Amino acid sequence: MAVPHATEIRRHWYWRPGWGIGTRFYTWHITFDGQPEVTKLAEQYRAVLTGQPMLDIIPTQWLHLTMQGIGFVDQVDRDQVDAIVAAAQERCAVLAPMELTLGAPHVDPESIQIAVEPAEPVRQLRAAIRAAIADVWGPVRVPEPAEPYTPHMSLAYTNADGPAAPLVEALAAVPTLSATATIDSCQLIVLNRDEGMYMWETFATVPLGR
Repeated sequence: MAVPHATEIRRHWYWRPGWGIGTRFYTWHITFDGQPEVTKLAEQYRAVLTGQPMLDIIPTQWLHLTMQGIGFVDQVDRDQVDAIVAAAQERCAVLAPMELTLGAPHVDPESIQIAVEPAEPVRQLRAAIRAAIADVWGPVRVPEPAEPYTPHMSLAYTNADGPAAPLVEALAAVPTLSATATIDSCQLIVLNRDEGMYMWETFATVPLGR
């Protein structure tokens, strides 16, 4: 089912609690390195969206599917992060690689998002990551609510407040596009937003299946 477009957008780049220049954050993502169809899909939409001044387009190397945060680097002991990674390796070993389809875009209040289907394998992966964190910290210390959670890949972030109509019209002018991606791992990354974009270094890669 198509996700409805927002009617208004708001600036995405305000400083959320705990964030600032130099902040680093441990979080789990699915990244899309080595996924040529995803790269092509993003490039096709990028050609249309680049002309929209209220958008900051996400470069190909920073395309991602957000899953689950752990915490700020200066607030989490490295040995606990290592233990979470080890627990995630055990739990993800029983999950099969995923065949995902990325399809219809929609305007969210703070981003342009692409739907990811089927959602259930991504939800199962996130549940495994959350369980790995609980293995180390206990269930009550798992950060972030389990719901709501809707798997998606963002194409761009909004940099202004205003009506969403120009973005909706731009997307409507693009023929229906889709891409497939085979996901056989997930990444624990060290995230920053020092340069007005989410960028990262990979801390650990955890394979799906053995």
